[in-house]
Amino acid sequence: MSNVALPDPAICEQARLSRDPRFDGLFFTAVSSTGIYCRPTCPAPAPKPRNVRYYANAAAAEAAGFRPCLRCRPELSPADGAWRRGDETVARALKLIDQGLLAEQPLSALAERVHVGERQLRRLFVDRLGAAPIGVHGTRRLLFAKQLLTETSLPVTEIALAAGFGSLRRFNDAFRAAYRMAPRELRRRPREAGGGVLALRLGYRPPYDLGAMLEFLRGRALPGVERVDADAYLRVFGDADAPGWLRVSAWRGPGDVARDEPLHALKLEVHGCPPSRLLPLVERVRRMFDLDADPVAINAALARDARLRPLVRRRPGLRLPSGWDGFEIAARAVIGQQVSVAAARTLTARLAQRFGTPLPDPFAAQGLSHLFPTAHALADADLSGLGLTTARAATLRALAHALVEGQVDFNAERTLDEFVARWTALPGIGEWTAQYIAMRALGHPDACPDGDLVLQRQLAPTPGAADAAGGRLSAREVRARAEQWRPWRAYGVIQLWRDATLQASAVARTPSPRVARAPRRRPVCTS
Repeated sequence: MSNVALPDPAICEQARLSRDPRFDGLFFTAVSSTGIYCRPTCPAPAPKPRNVRYYANAAAAEAAGFRPCLRCRPELSPADGAWRRGDETVARALKLIDQGLLAEQPLSALAERVHVGERQLRRLFVDRLGAAPIGVHGTRRLLFAKQLLTETSLPVTEIALAAGFGSLRRFNDAFRAAYRMAPRELRRRPREAGGGVLALRLGYRPPYDLGAMLEFLRGRALPGVERVDADAYLRVFGDADAPGWLRVSAWRGPGDVARDEPLHALKLEVHGCPPSRLLPLVERVRRMFDLDADPVAINAALARDARLRPLVRRRPGLRLPSGWDGFEIAARAVIGQQVSVAAARTLTARLAQRFGTPLPDPFAAQGLSHLFPTAHALADADLSGLGLTTARAATLRALAHALVEGQVDFNAERTLDEFVARWTALPGIGEWTAQYIAMRALGHPDACPDGDLVLQRQLAPTPGAADAAGGRLSAREVRARAEQWRPWRAYGVIQLWRDATLQASAVARTPSPRVARAPRRRPVCTS
């Protein structure tokens, strides 16, 4: 398995001995004398080097016959984002597996979606990951079930359904075959009921700047649909028949892992989610908060640019904030063309309040009042009176029609170029809008809205200067400059946006002498 994506053995050895959390999920340590595999952060006494084997992922370790450690709990590791991001065949296939495609369809369907043969896809997975696609899918389901058994009071039958098993018998058989114990054996003590609220731990590789993530989302939060407090994000999800809410915050409570292990995790609280939709919901939250990113690799690539080098040093934990729903992000992008972030938020909030589905009274206690409207609801809607221009309203309706009719989508198997080409074929959707949608709706790491005004100014020789005298680059110049950021251009964009926000805040706090007020100019950026 020479092609398997695994750090150098010397690096693995050093990370294991130092329990370096930056490598959590990038490899696993298996011990031949015990038959157990662990995270590199496992607090158990270090095994003898001659008994140690390294594997690139949990599926490869389990394919070799090892069982997950009950102490460090490998199910809490973040995924290797390098293999779940970008446009490579394995990355696109993994995204589809994460969406549950193999739970309902055969391997041939997965191969067809990524445009390769079934045999070639299996070979790519074994060469790159050390496990076949079915093995990756099976390990993913069982580790999620293990987390639910350990952290929640859900009945085992519902856990089987949440993990994608069609029956309790099949779940019990698969769990016992893989882990040599019955699922109920993990429940050695009763768990208190949480009033219908499930709480799950979502791990990440440090550093992670939750404050910056929440600040970004707070500036764009839609009243009634979502709420962002100083330390948490809250939103509604689902449909009119089965709405629910979720809350994401820092994990601060006691855990099941050893007390001497640092807890690099967020806390996800969920209410009203059917068991069959729980795993996709968790995957969506992980993407939205960018929990599987490898900041060391990303920052090393961005630091090649002299403009970005000091930024990644000051803010190494900055992540790529995605959105909850693709259509919601696309609608915001269209509404936000050539207006400020605040104006776009106001207009989008009006849209959501008029056409969104009202929620039952119990949601009011959470500050939630309605679901964001669907594409079907807006395809032929009368958008007058919202403050949208005639052209913008027409683009929004055309976008909704295109989604309903399948002309555009948010399918995980699309490459960035294919996604942008489909969206820019729509009237009123230019390159900037398509790249922004790819960045925020898909969480694509290499999306780059090079037409963004803030980005153009931040990369100019004199950032923040007036447009005249070279105060901004052209879109072509930004595109050329960002080539050295690949395959992490979106992270370079986020760093520059964040820097612009902090610069503006610093200017606002600085007293200045009274001067003649310049004429107001219309804002033209929604970054």
